[in-house]
Amino acid sequence: MKNILLSLSLFVFGPLLFAQTYTVSGYVKEKGTQEALLGVNVYDVLNKRGSATNTYGFYSLTLAATDTLSLRISSVGFSTQTRKIYFRKNQILNIELESDILLEELEVKGERIYEKVTETPRMSTIDVPVNQIKKIPTLLGEKDVLKVLQLLPGVQKASEGQSGVYVRGGGPDQNLIILDDATVYNASHLFGFFSTFNGDALKSVELVKGGFPARYGGRLSSVIEMNLKDGNRQKISGEAGVGIISSRLLLEGPIKIGGKKRASFVVSGRRTYADVLSKPFLAAQNKNSAIKQNGSYFFYDLNAKLNYDLDPKNKLYLSGYFGRDVFGFDAKSADFESANGIAWGNATGTLRWNHQYTQKLFANTSLIFSDYKFNIYGNQKTQQGGINNVGQDFELQYISTIRDFAIKHDIDFYPNPKHTLKIGLSSIRHRFLPDATIIREASTSINLDKRKLFYSQESGIYIEDTYKISPKVLLNVGLRLSHYATDSLQVARPEPRFSLALNPKQDLSFKISYASMNQYLHLLSNTGLGLPTDLWVPATKKVKPQKSSQWAVGVAKDLPGQRGFALSVEAYHKDMRQLINYKEGASFLQLGSSSSFLEETSWESKVTSGQGTSYGLEVLLQKKLGRLSGWTGYTWSKTEWQFDELNFGEKFFPKYDRRHDASVVLIYELKKSITLSGTWVYGTGNALTVPKGEYLAYSTNLNYNLDNTGFRGGTVSEYGAKNSFRAEAYHRLDLGLQFHKKKKRFERTWDISIYNAYNRKNPFFYTVGAANSVVSLFGGNFNSNQTQNTTLALKRYSLFPVIPSITYGIKF
Repeated sequence: MKNILLSLSLFVFGPLLFAQTYTVSGYVKEKGTQEALLGVNVYDVLNKRGSATNTYGFYSLTLAATDTLSLRISSVGFSTQTRKIYFRKNQILNIELESDILLEELEVKGERIYEKVTETPRMSTIDVPVNQIKKIPTLLGEKDVLKVLQLLPGVQKASEGQSGVYVRGGGPDQNLIILDDATVYNASHLFGFFSTFNGDALKSVELVKGGFPARYGGRLSSVIEMNLKDGNRQKISGEAGVGIISSRLLLEGPIKIGGKKRASFVVSGRRTYADVLSKPFLAAQNKNSAIKQNGSYFFYDLNAKLNYDLDPKNKLYLSGYFGRDVFGFDAKSADFESANGIAWGNATGTLRWNHQYTQKLFANTSLIFSDYKFNIYGNQKTQQGGINNVGQDFELQYISTIRDFAIKHDIDFYPNPKHTLKIGLSSIRHRFLPDATIIREASTSINLDKRKLFYSQESGIYIEDTYKISPKVLLNVGLRLSHYATDSLQVARPEPRFSLALNPKQDLSFKISYASMNQYLHLLSNTGLGLPTDLWVPATKKVKPQKSSQWAVGVAKDLPGQRGFALSVEAYHKDMRQLINYKEGASFLQLGSSSSFLEETSWESKVTSGQGTSYGLEVLLQKKLGRLSGWTGYTWSKTEWQFDELNFGEKFFPKYDRRHDASVVLIYELKKSITLSGTWVYGTGNALTVPKGEYLAYSTNLNYNLDNTGFRGGTVSEYGAKNSFRAEAYHRLDLGLQFHKKKKRFERTWDISIYNAYNRKNPFFYTVGAANSVVSLFGGNFNSNQTQNTTLALKRYSLFPVIPSITYGIKF
């Protein structure tokens, strides 16, 4: 297959190779650390032609022969360089850029070069600098990449404090989260309040929410691609931090092979110490109690990466992520002992081989492993003579896993400045254990061990080209062919993609894009929070693959001046098919004891399929340079779902549909040693289903006791349409202050954050009951067989008040 792709590339673009042209190529790295830099612009000043480095820092530029070539190399956060080279032969030019984070005394001097939004045909794509992520205030001082993405237009958060993201009307399962080519299936710690990614270990973060290039597949709504640092090639260095709930440490450095620094490593770890802090409190509680109780929670994550240069044209990368959350509670007395809890975690591993065939042809091959597992467990042992004088042993386990083995091969071909061709293929072997229930109860002789594995194969082949048709017309066009197979289902679907940019004048671009996407796995969720209890399941003959088509149009404007302002406005429309949801009353865990238990609790019997539509308008104003940087975003959107078996077949709004969503993010470098930051967010309230009234219903069940009026029955709640109630609007202000000071051997940072600075009591959930001291939101009286009147009211529960935090960090 590799030879076929190579032959196709040469067939299409071979004639161009025989023109009087030469090629300059090489790698762009950061000076000092030798970190490969992606997305760096390498631009021919005279001919106004350019290229950009790929994920591994490689660039290639083929131009007409000339005596002197003037190249400008630029990237946000780095000093711009200009190189002049003799260009009557092919050249290899490796470049080192010097970090310019503080922008030289924070003053803009002369021309500052940065990547302009009008210079690329791609739209709905945002790069978030990791250094900027570290400056934005967040909950309890944890610098969380997913919470920063929530501040961008088109991206909605879940509930208060949750790290889940909802992109353009899609659910959490419709986001493809990639870490060094490996898929991460559950990106949450602490039941969703923090993400699994340690910002210290990340090199780059990119969000794609529309106009997907053909190289991406398998999800409907977004791609969040992250890459780990490569490791310092010059010296041992690191970062460490101590916060309120966790501490972290990163080490990186070179590895000498044959007397030369041909390899590097990076290792980072983070762990919370909530379990340690809770021990004294629990000990005090148990001191005079006959029942000894113990509860704990902790999470940890570990990132590691090793890079090795075999020779100038071959490089190896080995990287992995390991993370786990454990929450448990146990009790013990003379009569019984019990243990209950939940645990979940991810593990990924990627082995990549870079090979440079020629100055114009670059390839990467990856072997990938990904594993996600969660387990709910409970057991009880009761001694003879204990409770009810009967010895009882009971065990429950509920397990769900998804494990992938994958291979992918990608080729970057740079025939000339007008074309950048990408070709590739991938294949993933999925193994699902959607729900494995184990129940053993000795006293009733129940011994149920339910385990059913599902296997599927998901593959894709793609070709895409970024084509500069003319100085004013840029096009990215591609085709992906996806294939999916299980024992009962075979599906092959074409997925056309294109993005077109028209530049009628400098610094102004009109863009349009279309993408057809297919998704061959689903996430079963009762909450929509992306919690560990949500189940990944495969598409089957009964539960079809998801499909979407998305159009987007927009305008991008780089504003005049050298301050780095950029404005983009986009409108989108997305249709989604074969969405799934639990049927009314179904959940991930249903226990029973009948002979048909296995059939009754199969996940396929619990779900129903439907469709959805989402459309909206997004506005983003960014400031990329200067002492003051940040962005302002606004989204107007509407999302509707329709399921034949839900809400009587009528359309309804999913929980996280929001009409208005706004955010302001500002970072101000007061001076080299002091950084001020702040974020303000606003969002329309969530769509919820709440009772509209209550009434007494007569029952023929003789187990109901008669009340004092002689009525046999019970209270029944009356509901309106699904999600027809809107919660109160959400808004919050966060503030941050960082003090930096360089010591002789290290730089230290004090990071002070205030979450929810004006103590807004945002709704986390509501309860419904008879109106007492709370304000009635419905205001109506509901008759119950003329025997009583009941006024229902909602009581709002908030989660986080104003929360200050402080973190101490060092960099050495």
